[in-house]
Amino acid sequence: MPIPNRSDRESKKDFLTRCMGDSKMNEEYPETSQRYAICSGNSKASLLEQVCDILEENSLGNTEAIGPYNFIVPEDSEYEDFGEETEEVEFNSIAAFIYKNTDTEELFYFSTKGNHVINDKILEFVSEAAEYQGKKVQLGKPFLTPDGPKKRSVYVKNDKGNVVKVNFGDPNMKIKKSDPERRKSFRARHNCDNPGPRWKARYWSCKAW
Repeated sequence: MPIPNRSDRESKKDFLTRCMGDSKMNEEYPETSQRYAICSGNSKASLLEQVCDILEENSLGNTEAIGPYNFIVPEDSEYEDFGEETEEVEFNSIAAFIYKNTDTEELFYFSTKGNHVINDKILEFVSEAAEYQGKKVQLGKPFLTPDGPKKRSVYVKNDKGNVVKVNFGDPNMKIKKSDPERRKSFRARHNCDNPGPRWKARYWSCKAW
């Protein structure tokens, strides 16, 4: 299927939000990490590095930039204590202005309100997702995600100081860390003695084991 094209007047952030939320892209690439890799078109990394990143993300999880398509505010009962340092933050920057193509009824999300054109079609403003404004979440405190894409997610700051969402854990499997051999095998396979940064799924998968 054709991948959405970024228009001249569309910012990279707006394009990524639209591409990630595109209904056809979701149908063709249900794995968030795969869809993100395609939408972001990371040309700085080598093809081998991109493939390795996708394989690792598919097995352990992935890191997402936060947008209206993936923002979750957990209930207190959904948080889990992993013994990590936590911090409460309030989101006031996730603007979700929703537009639609009146011919196809397809919805698009933008971080700015204005005149948006996709493939020479002027989009119609639908609404503003103001419910994202002023919502508070805990950084460094994982929470269960029954609707996926993985078993758990956690908000953390990346190396640039931006808050991102890390998804980790296979929703179809139970952790067997009570079995010493299974735990040893998992931790050895994923080098859990050196799990990497907190904004990667491997770090949190290793913490879970």
